Amino acid sequence: MSRKHLCIFGLIVLLGSAARADAQLTVFDPANFGQNTLTAARSLMEVNNQIKQLENEATMLINEARNLTSLPFNIVAQLRATLAQTTALINQAQGIVFQLAQTRAQFDGGYPMNYSPSISGATMFADSQQRWFNSLQALRTTVSMQAQAAQNLSSDEDSLATLVARSQEAIGALQAMQATNQLLALQSRQTIQDQQLRLTQDRAVALEQARVVGEEARAREVRRRFVGEGVRYTPQAISGFGF
Repeated sequence: MSRKHLCIFGLIVLLGSAARADAQLTVFDPANFGQNTLTAARSLMEVNNQIKQLENEATMLINEARNLTSLPFNIVAQLRATLAQTTALINQAQGIVFQLAQTRAQFDGGYPMNYSPSISGATMFADSQQRWFNSLQALRTTVSMQAQAAQNLSSDEDSLATLVARSQEAIGALQAMQATNQLLALQSRQTIQDQQLRLTQDRAVALEQARVVGEEARAREVRRRFVGEGVRYTPQAISGFGF
């Protein structure tokens, strides 16, 4: 082979190698690249939105768990026990009872408007003693109720401070609601105690007034019996020694 032929053959080989190299190169498409980039960005945004949604749901679940957390403090039993003490003082009261039917019967029997002439003096004296006893017992019950109310003040102050602190430290709606309900229960118990105290005070005043009226009725009958109902003595002038 001549030198000329060798040059031509080499040139052909070089041209073939260059064609194969060009066939292996990737063609860059700007439009396709932009679309792929936009799709990837949108996918990333969707993933981020899903993550945020999951975080919000987790926060909601945590808040719901807090809202359902019960308050680890209950004052209702203490309030019932305190109210039971004041109620027991009323139930233990002697003299005129706190029952409507029995009160009427005892009052009508021991506090008559008038005494008939057939009633003995011993019976009137016994009624007077019973009225005095009823007034004394009513005053004693009132004083006991006042002492119990004063004793409850310190425990009520402690309970109020605890409930206010629990309410301020509440971690959820349920705890705040329960603390509020217990504060209302404390207020209701105090209101009931005030009503009981006024009841015993008013009762003591009423029985004392009734005792005074009963004593007036007894005094009238005693005076009537002492004076009598016959013809009163009328002084008359007399003459003597012939004058």
